[in-house]
Amino acid sequence: MFSVPERIGGFGSLVAVAAAVWPMFVDRTGAGLPCPLRTMTGIPCPGCGLTTAAVALVRGDLGTAFHANPLIFGLAAFTVAAGPLVALRAIGVLGPPRPWSSERRRQMGWIAGLLAVASWLFQLHRLVPSLTD
Repeated sequence: MFSVPERIGGFGSLVAVAAAVWPMFVDRTGAGLPCPLRTMTGIPCPGCGLTTAAVALVRGDLGTAFHANPLIFGLAAFTVAAGPLVALRAIGVLGPPRPWSSERRRQMGWIAGLLAVASWLFQLHRLVPSLTD
């Protein structure tokens, strides 16, 4: 069993691999990955720019990654921390994760929600000029 941070870190590992391969796929096929909400309404979602940010981060372009979506740095932090954590659990240095209490789950839900709102406001400011005029 993996903890929530370990699961997020595992997801981040998959994102890093995909971000390394994605540009080659796009170059060969011309296919892109548009945001469905932005395509249909013109309004960006909280996750807009994450693909661009992940590709930029894998390439070491921190400025572009931040400008596209700063949330990628949180995902990267979980990814970096998860590897050693999983390894320490595997060799028995750390015990299995303990389940979160309902209060802790509620707190994390609020934090995740606030991060989503902050990201959405960032994307609205970045991608919808009429809102900032």
